Amino acid sequence: MTELKRMYIGGAWVAAASGQTRQIINPANQKVIATVAEGDRRDAIAAIAAARQAFDHTDWPTRPAVERAALLVRLAGLIEAEREQLATLESLDTGKTLEESRWDMDDIAGIFRYFAGLADKDGGEVISSPLPATESLLVREPVGVCGQISPWNYPLLQAAWKLAPALAAGCTVVVKPSEITPLTTLRVTELAITAGFPPGVINTVLGPGATVGAELAEHHDVDLISFTGGIATGKKIIQAASGNVKKICLELGGKNPNIIFADADLEVAVDQALNGVFFHAGQICSAGARLMVEEPVHDEFVTRLKARMANIKIGDGFAEQTQMGPLISAEHRAKVEGYVAIGLAEGAQLELGGHRPEDAELQAGFFYAPTLFSGCRNDMRIVQEEVFGPVVTVESFRSEAEAVERANSTIYGLAAGFWTSDAGRMQRVAKALRFGTVWINDFNVYFTQAPWGGFKQSGLGRELGRLGLEEYTEVKHIFRNQRPAAMNWFGS
Repeated sequence: MTELKRMYIGGAWVAAASGQTRQIINPANQKVIATVAEGDRRDAIAAIAAARQAFDHTDWPTRPAVERAALLVRLAGLIEAEREQLATLESLDTGKTLEESRWDMDDIAGIFRYFAGLADKDGGEVISSPLPATESLLVREPVGVCGQISPWNYPLLQAAWKLAPALAAGCTVVVKPSEITPLTTLRVTELAITAGFPPGVINTVLGPGATVGAELAEHHDVDLISFTGGIATGKKIIQAASGNVKKICLELGGKNPNIIFADADLEVAVDQALNGVFFHAGQICSAGARLMVEEPVHDEFVTRLKARMANIKIGDGFAEQTQMGPLISAEHRAKVEGYVAIGLAEGAQLELGGHRPEDAELQAGFFYAPTLFSGCRNDMRIVQEEVFGPVVTVESFRSEAEAVERANSTIYGLAAGFWTSDAGRMQRVAKALRFGTVWINDFNVYFTQAPWGGFKQSGLGRELGRLGLEEYTEVKHIFRNQRPAAMNWFGS
């Protein structure tokens, strides 16, 4: 029996109020790697109370920003020191390759350092007052208690996107990792204690979204809810948050077009198309799984893509030769298989994959072969809906206008990319695409300094960059009259 990993609430490690536990498994082989407390609404309420106490009755929100920044820098250093251990834990928990997890850890340390650097940079803004002998100042103050729900595909990276700006701003947090991938968030909570964060400032609660997550969204003592995950859950959070009109920051995924014009460098575009989809077995909100290829180069592009996809090495994320690991769970693999069946029923041409790998050593894990559909149409569900797996669809188009119109014909608006050597087209298409991020001659690039978020039903608000910090603040206008005088208007 593995040691029980507990929740961290109000400065103490605690078991679930119910006494329930959950086993965490490695999706590459279904072996149990940890046993964790399985919380419910009672645990969420206790964590919210601890965060409320720390925000309302300690000096954390008013502590000098340089002191909060110093704690963030210290935490970044501890993460760097444990890079290999954290990467190993992340790959055990998610199944992704160890190299991908190492990249994540580097990004995470950089995120904490970046927001530490921003913490003391906003001293307020003096604005011009139209009245004589007065002064007017805009200041940003921490929003308060923040509920933060992170997903299973990038557990610690997505938690860092939320934790770092909230703590830099002076908020207190209740973070809920996915119930199936909580291990690195728990370990970084331990590192935060070592770094010196006061009790109640960071609270880590475990359990299902339907209970623990719902309580964070509904509870009136939570001032902001941040969620990364599926669109159906995001809509429920919006409804729940209306109870006290709390601030909302949502990243709800996307169906991201990757457009290849005939004048593109096809060799590079094919290579980057693979990078745009197959990291973490396609379980990426910004995956470029919707390929749109101009007719003159369509057939050649599909031929090249198919040949490269056939050589993708599937396996355990700890094996040096592995390029793509498993899907996260049996339930998620069944969902991906369901979409493949839908694609076939809709008349898409299956060029490659569409099945579980036959290798004996992969049978214990949740693996699925890289899958390629051609002959796809704009109205197909596999083109419009987020599959979230190693499945690529290819459509052909005839003109720039057609490509843009069809790319925009989606409920989502997270990210899009296109490939061309035409400078004029670069400007036109980048302006016309209705997405929060647009890549030109690249795909799936993000960095901490640039804001991340989507248009339409891909979400609300932004993470990362200066805007990511501002999400965790309220704007206050302070007006001072330097020569107050009576008006003598009423009752004189």
